[in-house]
Amino acid sequence: MDDTKKILIPVAVALLALIVYASTFTVQQYETAIKLRLGEIVQSDYDPGLHLKVPVLNNVLRFDGRIQTMDSRPQRFLTIEKKDVIVDSYTKWRINNAAQFYRSTGGNSARAERLLSERVNTALRDEFGKRTIQEVVSEDRLALMRTLTKEIDTKATEFGVEVVDVRVKKIDLPPEVSESVYNRMRAERERVARDLRAKGGEAAERIRADADRQRTVIIADAYREAEETRGQGDGRAAEIYARSYSADSEFYAFYRSLDAYRRSFAESDGMLVLSPDSEFFRYFNSRYGMTPDSGEASANAAGGGTAAAPRSGRISDDAGAGASLGGS
Repeated sequence: MDDTKKILIPVAVALLALIVYASTFTVQQYETAIKLRLGEIVQSDYDPGLHLKVPVLNNVLRFDGRIQTMDSRPQRFLTIEKKDVIVDSYTKWRINNAAQFYRSTGGNSARAERLLSERVNTALRDEFGKRTIQEVVSEDRLALMRTLTKEIDTKATEFGVEVVDVRVKKIDLPPEVSESVYNRMRAERERVARDLRAKGGEAAERIRADADRQRTVIIADAYREAEETRGQGDGRAAEIYARSYSADSEFYAFYRSLDAYRRSFAESDGMLVLSPDSEFFRYFNSRYGMTPDSGEASANAAGGGTAAAPRSGRISDDAGAGASLGGS
C-alpha cells in the first residue's frame, strides 16, 4: 500500500498541474487575446494577467497589440493636372478589436496588411486626384497626411484595426514628367524675378526723379539767393559809387576814364579808330589830366591868373591828325 501511495501521489500532482496548466492562460502586457469555444468567440479583449479556460472546449488566440509598421511599395497616382507621381508611404497600425480582427482576417496579420494596403492606396489615389503637384509637395502635404489618417482609420474599423498614422515618405516624378515640371518651375521663378526687377526699376526711377526734382529746386533756390545777393551787392556798389561821385564828380569822371583806357588798351593786338578830338580822349589829351575848361581854370589859379593853359585838345601837333591807336 505504501508503494502504491508513493506512485499515485506524484501522478496525482502531475495530473493536477496538467489540469491547472490546461485551464489557465496568460496575456502579456503587449498582447490582446480572444477565447474560442469550439471555434466560436466567447470572450475577447482580455486584460494583461492570468485567466481561466475550459480545457479541450476552449481555445485561446493571442495577437500582438503593439503598433506595427506597414511599409507599402511605391505606387503611381495621378494628380488633378493629370500628371503622374510616384508615392512612397508607410502606415502605422495596431489591433484595437481582437474579435473583429479575427472575424475579418482569421487572425492573419499578412492578410490584414493586404486589406489595409488596398484602402491606403485607394485613399491616396483619391486625395492626390484632388490636388496639384505643387500642393502635395508644399505645406498642404501635412494636411494631406492628416486627412489620409482619418479616412483610412474610419475604413479600417471594419476589420478591427486602428490606423495611428499614415506618412508619405517621398514623392517622385516619372522621368517623362520631371523635365516639364522643372521647366514650368523655372519659368515661374523667372517671372517672379522679372516682376522684382520691374518693381526695382520703378522704385529706382521714382527715386531718381525725386532726386532730380530736389536738385532742380536746390539749384533754383541757390540761383535766386545768388541773384538776390548780387542785386544787393550791386545796389550797395551803386550807392557807394553815387556817394563817391557826389563827393567829387570830376575825380569820379577822371577815374572812370582811366579805367576805360586800361580796358581798351589791354589787348596787344587791339585797334581803335577814333577822331583825335573824340570825347573818349577828353582826359587823355589834357595836359593837366582834366577837361580843358577845368584845366584852364586850374592853370589860371596856379599862375595867379597871368598864364593861360592852351585850349587845344591835342598833346602835340605830331600826335594829331590821324588818330589811329593800335597795339602791336
